Amino acid sequence: MLAGLLVVYPVSRAKADDEPIFAPDSKLKAETAKGAGGEGPAWDPELGILTSGNGNVNRLARDGKASVYREKAGTNGLLFDKTGRLVACEAESRRITRTDREGAVTVLTDRFNGKRYNQPNDLTIDSQGRIYFSDPRYGSREGMEQLDAAGKTIEGVYRIDLDGKVARVIGREVERANGVLVSADDKFLYVADNNNDDLGGARKLWRFDLTADGTVDAKSKKLIHDWGTGRGPDGVKQDAKGRLYVAGGLNKPNPRPSPRPT
Repeated sequence: MLAGLLVVYPVSRAKADDEPIFAPDSKLKAETAKGAGGEGPAWDPELGILTSGNGNVNRLARDGKASVYREKAGTNGLLFDKTGRLVACEAESRRITRTDREGAVTVLTDRFNGKRYNQPNDLTIDSQGRIYFSDPRYGSREGMEQLDAAGKTIEGVYRIDLDGKVARVIGREVERANGVLVSADDKFLYVADNNNDDLGGARKLWRFDLTADGTVDAKSKKLIHDWGTGRGPDGVKQDAKGRLYVAGGLNKPNPRPSPRPT
C-alpha cells in the first residue's frame, strides 16, 4: 500500500525532454485527517479519500470533513473495484473483505489450503476483476501458517478469481511481498519485495509477466530497482503513461535494522 507519509519515487524511462513528472511549482500536501493515519489511500469521487489508521477505515470527504468510515476494521491496503465496492486487506483479521455501498461486509478469503494468511497487506485488481494481494508478515513471526514443503515461511502473492477460487501466484520467488500492481494492460505484475527487518534482506521492485488466465510466469522475474540497504519499496502505482510511482523512503535518515536473532 502507499503510506501517506512516505516519499514517492517515480521510476521512469522517460526521455529528458519529456514533460516533467511533477510541476516545478508543485508542493507536497497532506491529504489525510489529522491523527487518522495514511495507509492504503483509496480515492472515490463521491466519498473522497479513505485511509487505514488507528484500526479504522477513515474518510476525508471532499469538503475536508474527517470521519470514521468503518470502525475497528483493522485494515491496511484499500482499493475500490469498478462497481464502487471497497476491497480491503484486513491485516489484523488476516483476511480479504469487500464492503458494498450500503456497508455490508463480505469475506472473500481468510485461508489458503486451510491455513491462515500471514497479514494481507496490499492489493491490486486487473481489468477482469481478479484480485491480487500480498501476504507478508512484519513484526512478530509467531503464528505464521503459510509454509513451503521444507517448512519455510511463504510471504507471497495470491489471486482471487471471479468464482472465488484462490491461487498462490508467487511464493518464495520473493522474500516478503508488500506493494503489488497489475499493469493497465494486464501484461505485468509488479511486486515490491521489502524485507527491511533483516540486514541484507530484499529491498527490490520486481516485474513478472502475466498470462491471459492470470498466471504469473515466475521465470520472467525482472529487477526494476534495488534500494540496497535503504528502507525499500512499499506501495506501487502507475500513471496513464506507464510511469511507476513507488513509496520507498522516509523524510528522515533511516537507521540500519538490527540483525534478527538466530
